Amino acid sequence: MEPGSMENLSIVYQSRDFLVVNKHWDVRIDSKTWKETLTLQKQLRHRFPELADPDTYYGFRFCHQLDFSTSGALCVALNKAAAGSAYKCFKERRVTKAYLALVRGYIQESRMTISYAIGRNSTEGRAHTMCIEGTQGCENPKPSLTELVVLEHGLYAGDPVSKVLLQPLTGRTHQLRVHCSALSHPVVGDLTYGQASGREDQPFRMMLHAFYLRIPTQTECVEARTPDPFVPTLDACWSPHTLIQPLDQLVQVLRAAHDPKSTEWGQEPCSPSIRRPGPGRPPPPPARPPETEAQRVSCLQWLSEWTLGPDN
Repeated sequence: MEPGSMENLSIVYQSRDFLVVNKHWDVRIDSKTWKETLTLQKQLRHRFPELADPDTYYGFRFCHQLDFSTSGALCVALNKAAAGSAYKCFKERRVTKAYLALVRGYIQESRMTISYAIGRNSTEGRAHTMCIEGTQGCENPKPSLTELVVLEHGLYAGDPVSKVLLQPLTGRTHQLRVHCSALSHPVVGDLTYGQASGREDQPFRMMLHAFYLRIPTQTECVEARTPDPFVPTLDACWSPHTLIQPLDQLVQVLRAAHDPKSTEWGQEPCSPSIRRPGPGRPPPPPARPPETEAQRVSCLQWLSEWTLGPDN
């Protein structure tokens, strides 16, 4: 597959207030070092110079994060108000995210909930990695939940592999990679949490992809589905042989999931055609309890991240 370049930025959703891009693997979202010749923010400036916000350091407000090695759906807010509305959805845990992955071995259960608490690894040489509660050097573990559904069994370069759909219900650093590794089914190509035998050096990328994203803001339902990169036509090393669960059925379940706030705000279920950036938006929601000072400070700190200079 072709490597990332300044020209091959894929847009899967666009409105007046938001973009959703299909981030390439092994591309950083942003960087303050001149050595990074290719980043997502540079791709965005190249493709949409008129959308860059001069009041921010990076030019674009990224609503969430994806690891360097992870590809897929990433939402970009095009103004401060849109960033605030997206932040509110994340804060209230109303965002739906689902990932595709190839993991080592055949997972026997068709679906499961992974609930290992995740903390920071204080072991020497592992300072920037995460770990599960109970392992040596694991500090401040926090509750973490991931839903896993097995889609297919097959072979990757001759080795047994399962294709899975992962839905993080919490947002810990490296959560999906740590949870899969804790099951002894690490993500194929994961050099940090994968097998120690050196086999993870062979795949050309880490096989983790942000497949589906839904952010139901009050004025616009941002929903995007990216193409599945883990198919034999795109990677000849992947050879599926047993279908466990059709992916399209699971997408229907994700899209049908009820959002209680949508009823409160008078919105229909989320769909790509529902975009309300201008006239015709629903009436304002009923009065809600005022935001606390702590919540206000948290929101302002989150928004200010994208206006900081390199020395901050």
